[in-house]
Amino acid sequence: MKIEIFPDADAVAQKGAEIIAAEARAAVNARGRFIFAVSGGHTPWQMLRALATKDVPWDDVNVVQVDERVAPAGDPDRNLTHLYESLLEHAPVRREQIYAMPVEAPDLETAPERYAETLKKIAGSPPVLDLIHLGLGPDGHTASLVPGDPVLNVTDSDVALTGVYQGRRRMTLTYPILNRARRVLWLVTGNDKVDALARLREADTSIPGGKIHRDQAVVLADQAAAGTN
Repeated sequence: MKIEIFPDADAVAQKGAEIIAAEARAAVNARGRFIFAVSGGHTPWQMLRALATKDVPWDDVNVVQVDERVAPAGDPDRNLTHLYESLLEHAPVRREQIYAMPVEAPDLETAPERYAETLKKIAGSPPVLDLIHLGLGPDGHTASLVPGDPVLNVTDSDVALTGVYQGRRRMTLTYPILNRARRVLWLVTGNDKVDALARLREADTSIPGGKIHRDQAVVLADQAAAGTN
């Protein structure tokens, strides 16, 4: 795991955009497409807006979600709402290139398998994503893999539902697909992440983030999260 420290969240977002753009160009050159997964958060939305200004082969890009809250379409709690705002309004990408988690499905319990099938169609069986962006919560959660939730034990499906966390159920990618990724890009910002980042660096598997494979991972952190400001 490589860790880089930057002065602030803006610098983290800019570097993240540069890394994604470079990975996109390399993936399209090698395999003809680039499939990346995005988590939620303020800094990631900054990163995506910055990505819209980079040299990216957008016609060959597919975007999937790392996780999503169970909430109505357009709800400000939805990661998709901000994903659309960050990419569709700033980058030359079409709506059909963004694959939304089906959290509005009438039969929510079967919706994760539907999304898993979608991932197989665009990324192979089993699906391998080119790049997955992850965040890190103060409690060490990543994606919607939160401490104590049974979703942490899912090994036979790439997508699953969680229990209620911070007021809502979630749909999330699980460890199997997260740990097949060709590249993992962590963005960690804010002084409430100091302890969690230290534990991530130490590969502390008592936090959910500590169970993500480290070989292909890079962590971009600001000085606040690194405890150096």
